[in-house]
Amino acid sequence: MSYVDELQKRISQIEKGGHEKYHQKNEEKGKLFVRKRLELLFDENIDIEDAFFANCIDDSLPSDGVVTGIGKINGQDVCVMANDSTVKAGSWGKRTVEKILRIQETALTLELPIIYLVDSAGARITDQIEMFPGRRGAGRIFHNQIKLSGRVPQVCLLFGPSAAGGAYIPAFCDIVVMVDGNASMYLGSPRMAEKVIGEKVTLEEMGGAKMHCSVSGVGDVLVKTEPEAIEYARNYLTYFPKSFREKPRAWEAKNAKEFEKSMEEIIPENQNAPFNMYDFINRIIDEDSFCEIKKKFAPELITGLARMDGKSVGIIANQPRMKGGVLFPDSADKAAKFIQLCDAFNIPLLFLMDVPGFMIGTKVERAGIIRHGAKMLAAMSEATVPKISVVVRKAYGAGLYAMAGPAFEPDCCIALPTAQIAVMGPEAAVNAVYANKIAELPEEERASFIQEKQDEYRSDIDIYRLASEMVIDAIIEPNNLRAELINRYRIYDAKNVIFTERKHGVYPV
Repeated sequence: MSYVDELQKRISQIEKGGHEKYHQKNEEKGKLFVRKRLELLFDENIDIEDAFFANCIDDSLPSDGVVTGIGKINGQDVCVMANDSTVKAGSWGKRTVEKILRIQETALTLELPIIYLVDSAGARITDQIEMFPGRRGAGRIFHNQIKLSGRVPQVCLLFGPSAAGGAYIPAFCDIVVMVDGNASMYLGSPRMAEKVIGEKVTLEEMGGAKMHCSVSGVGDVLVKTEPEAIEYARNYLTYFPKSFREKPRAWEAKNAKEFEKSMEEIIPENQNAPFNMYDFINRIIDEDSFCEIKKKFAPELITGLARMDGKSVGIIANQPRMKGGVLFPDSADKAAKFIQLCDAFNIPLLFLMDVPGFMIGTKVERAGIIRHGAKMLAAMSEATVPKISVVVRKAYGAGLYAMAGPAFEPDCCIALPTAQIAVMGPEAAVNAVYANKIAELPEEERASFIQEKQDEYRSDIDIYRLASEMVIDAIIEPNNLRAELINRYRIYDAKNVIFTERKHGVYPV
């Protein structure tokens, strides 16, 4: 056999991955082979693969269970790390870790986005001394992720388990897409939980995709299949630049989707009537451009990327249909992470307010709502990208502050004619001020007294009075809002400010 034949034979063996029985097991679960995943992810295929021959003298460890390299997504070079679960269940050995570190360092030096295709059982205990504790050990993977954070986009597609310390790969990514039924992440397995703390729990309860995307918030997007996860990632990256040094590219502008009902017709005059904020969003963004993040987590707040006139914008919107749009600890966390993400990569922010304020009561106070709310305010306040806030209906109490109210230096605060800004709503305010007086009145006089005082209160917070006092910058007809926003973002694109001079803030985390 010639040396060329020998090379081709080795390449062919390595490209096949692990034993056929592991391929069959994955197929039964609806899991694709790692190289098939990469074919779907990249425009064509991987352009450069590093350390292809890692551990090649051991036939049972082709590429040491991980593929690393660079390929193009939507014409942009992107680094990738992809576990091969047919090789020792995608577990990490010494060379696996070194390959991951090197592709991260490549992403740092070239300032390219990096995608982690995770499907790994964690560390190989047999290799722990070589791959776990040292300066080039597994811990450095997370150290590198923290260096990369906010410098280049980091995306995690979770196709299988991400166990023990390996679970921090998704945790340090900007976004985590999880495949329902197969994806999981946990620090300790159900078997370990039973052994150590006596807790009997299923894998789904402990760290399944549904749980993480709806309860813990570690997962951002729940999908049914691997091709769906990959397509989401390809689309997600179209909203971002390759690094923090650039702005997102503009795509072909589209009109907003047409609906039978106009913007004016969908906004109820009654501030407390149910109202679907998605209907509002879809009337101001380019058609079919909404890329939602954390849809199943804290749904009282909507966060997602969209385009207006072909340009990226990050939307934070209260959802009155869910818990009245009240802000909770989880929704504050959700907002803070999303605001930081957009600000890091020069994506303008749009706040759509219909918020009664923050939730009150013993349960949320014990959950640290003040601390979580402060986290949201800090992220919003520090963001230096163009910021526009729109009061759609109501902005009460600290909800006004959290949603980029006038005191937090938005580039402008716009109100619709339906808007109200106040410490609290008329009903609550009248009850707070006149509770004793109302109790003293004869029952037949109470309703008229309450109505009179509520009308006086509404007059006091009239939106035109607030405009007269320059609390807001403009009152816009709902049907004209999209054009107004597009024009303002065009002008604010030149914004260049430094929030303040310091090493870093002391955050209420």
